[in-house]
Amino acid sequence: MTDTLTRRSRLLTLAGVLLALFLSSLDQTIVATALPRIVADLHGFDRFAWVATAYLVASTALVPVYGKLADMYSRRNIEVTAILIFLLGSALCGLAGEFGTLPLLGDGMSQLIIFRAVQGLGGAGLLAMAFIIIADLFPPAERGKYQGFVGATFGLSAVLGPFLGGLLTDHGSGIIPGLAGWRLVFYVNLPLGLLALWFILTKMPRLKPRGEKKPLDYLSALLLITGLVPLVLGLQLNKAQHAWTSPLTLSLFGGAAVALVLFVLRSLRCANPILELRLFRNPVFRAANIATFLLGGAFLSIVIFEPLFMINVVGVSATQAGVSLIPLSLGVVLGSMLAGQMVARFGHYKRWMLAGGLVLLVGQSLLATMPATIGYGQVLLYVLICGAGLGPSMPLYTLAIQNAIEPCFTGQATSASQFFRQIGGAMAAAVLGTILTLSLAEHLPASSAAGAATTISAAAAEAPTVVARAVPALPTVEVRAAFTHAISRVYLATMCLVFCGWLATLFIPELPLRNSNLARPAPALATRGRE
Repeated sequence: MTDTLTRRSRLLTLAGVLLALFLSSLDQTIVATALPRIVADLHGFDRFAWVATAYLVASTALVPVYGKLADMYSRRNIEVTAILIFLLGSALCGLAGEFGTLPLLGDGMSQLIIFRAVQGLGGAGLLAMAFIIIADLFPPAERGKYQGFVGATFGLSAVLGPFLGGLLTDHGSGIIPGLAGWRLVFYVNLPLGLLALWFILTKMPRLKPRGEKKPLDYLSALLLITGLVPLVLGLQLNKAQHAWTSPLTLSLFGGAAVALVLFVLRSLRCANPILELRLFRNPVFRAANIATFLLGGAFLSIVIFEPLFMINVVGVSATQAGVSLIPLSLGVVLGSMLAGQMVARFGHYKRWMLAGGLVLLVGQSLLATMPATIGYGQVLLYVLICGAGLGPSMPLYTLAIQNAIEPCFTGQATSASQFFRQIGGAMAAAVLGTILTLSLAEHLPASSAAGAATTISAAAAEAPTVVARAVPALPTVEVRAAFTHAISRVYLATMCLVFCGWLATLFIPELPLRNSNLARPAPALATRGRE
């Protein structure tokens, strides 16, 4: 077990896990920058949103499954498998369209969409396993400062991704003659992934799960995936083409509801479900996941709608709009690392979660009241404040959950936290996008509002660079007024999400941070196994 590991072994394992996580998070921002060139080369503009959606659907649906597998098998084996699947998907994405139209796989654009789904199958594991392995390496009393590095990893990838993606796309063909530069956006994952794989295989212990091993219930896994895939697809559909009440949207949501109800019924009856539903009896688990669900929506609202404001109100270029989100990443990094360090030193994680929520509320209120005459630098300041407020949410809600549940449920509980954050972002993006579209329809021609809806559908799944490149700058007085009013409504709605998340945080019981991974949480809060 990890209690006998040296500090050096723990830190080397942590380095490998963070490198794998960096690989996954970098991929999303780097691909976003290259997407316009990819679409042009593969002649698939009508399907460009599906490049992002395929990855999102696969990575969201598989997160709970990885968490369950981590509670049953060697953490190292699961991490290695996730890296290998991700690298396979990356290599296939780089080859998309190289051999023309292929049987079953279709043309180059269809191949890319399928291979991005393969990438997502691996990416889900890289995200879920990072927090799970860190939980094995360090006890809750020390864990906060190391989980803070996860937020820093996301922030670093958000800054480097667009730059590296643009560099490889524009100049990659000069590095390898005859090879389209955008293909290097996928191939660059291979050396980074192999380095991460070396760290994991040579420095990481097996980290076998605690508790009794039981046969996996494949039916509950199938029902969960069958429910989540149409749910995410329904949320990602372009609502300008498929409204909330359209037959396709309603069919997807209906099918998802039926499958998820069957999943719950099956989970209540089987001995080893994918997600132990008794975890929801734990007040920390329940309240923290409600909060992360809401805050996930708040984070994505900034990522999607701030570049729209910068282009259509401030009137900056696509590049400047993408750069304007760097302060958000920096704020998340600073907030995440500071909160993690403070909790590790003084304990009392709840006060930092509440303080972060208040800072985020201030930042959101500033965004909601931006006038059409606001300057570029002032918006950057507001975004930085929002990032600083969001930062503590990255490590601390997961830390609170892990500290409150028994060690044998670490994988399931941790992956559930990541899942609720992702699905909250997807749902909020869909609803807030509808608010924006309806608001724009009051002041702009229907074609302009529909164009915004198309952009939002793509941006909800991919990085903000998609927004910056897909929406043309129309800095007329009419457009500036319409977008100022519409985005103000969006951020007012986002403030409601943040406030509700802050209220949910108030109901999280604060437990003393355990000094050992072997210790059990307070008996009144622990989730016991089936009797």
